[in-house]
Amino acid sequence: MLALAGQSGHPVSYLTHFEIRNFSFVRSSTSNDGQKQRSKVSFLKSFFQPAIFLPIAGFAGVIVLWWIIALFRQEMMPTPPEALVKNLDFILNPFHRGGPGDLGLGWLLLSSLSRVCIGFLLGAIVAIPLGVWIGLSHGAWLALNPIIQVFKPVSPLVWLPIALAIFNAAEPSAIFVIFITSLWSTIINTAEGVGNVPKEYLEVAQVLEMPRWKQLIKVVLPASLPYIFTGLRISLGISWLVIVAVEMLTGGVGIGFFVWDEWNRLNVSSVFLAVFVIGLTGLVLDYALVRLQTIVTHRPVRST
Repeated sequence: MLALAGQSGHPVSYLTHFEIRNFSFVRSSTSNDGQKQRSKVSFLKSFFQPAIFLPIAGFAGVIVLWWIIALFRQEMMPTPPEALVKNLDFILNPFHRGGPGDLGLGWLLLSSLSRVCIGFLLGAIVAIPLGVWIGLSHGAWLALNPIIQVFKPVSPLVWLPIALAIFNAAEPSAIFVIFITSLWSTIINTAEGVGNVPKEYLEVAQVLEMPRWKQLIKVVLPASLPYIFTGLRISLGISWLVIVAVEMLTGGVGIGFFVWDEWNRLNVSSVFLAVFVIGLTGLVLDYALVRLQTIVTHRPVRST
């Protein structure tokens, strides 16, 4: 530091170049530390928001419960770390192909998804027009509603022996069961949506002298779309649930047969892996339909 005499005769102090740089570095370090501290606090606040923290806590509770049960049933039940270690090969090599009976979990999942998609799409092609017809025609409602109410409570697996008797093969039988399963919710919700179209909309269409087919396309179907998609989401969820049970009974290639085969080998760790894979796949399927509904209706869908 240098001390020089000013015009008034008093000494004036000046910081050296090194001291100025050192002071700037200290200020910069303090500022960076403050930013890091604020970012940590912000992360903790966002993590402990109910929408994030509570689902994580719920899943943690399920894993803890699994762990406790496994400690009392060590001869059969693996703990979560043990299950993870035993399933690493399935997780890291989902598309392994070692032969006809040696397929990775990814191939099995794709086989099940293909059956579900084919049966579900065929069901939607039949169910939506039927639902529209029932919603528009009181006569159709009188004729078809009793049939729907009789067949709707029937367990989907009851249709499997009938399908095997008709097709004499496992693959089309599984698709047929998915087709039957996906009909009822879509028909009922579509008919409900068409029946609840505001009368004012139809009266305006009649004033404008719209043809009947144009009323259907421009008024009835757009107003019914939320109901239709609700039915489709329910049907898709049930279809994914049913295909696992059907594949456990019919065998072949699929995630359901994988569950049954691993249980026969007393490999419960792989059964737990299948549980998580089936659940996550169902979640993704429902999310995909929600996104499709948002795109088609141009309205956000309330999460359920």
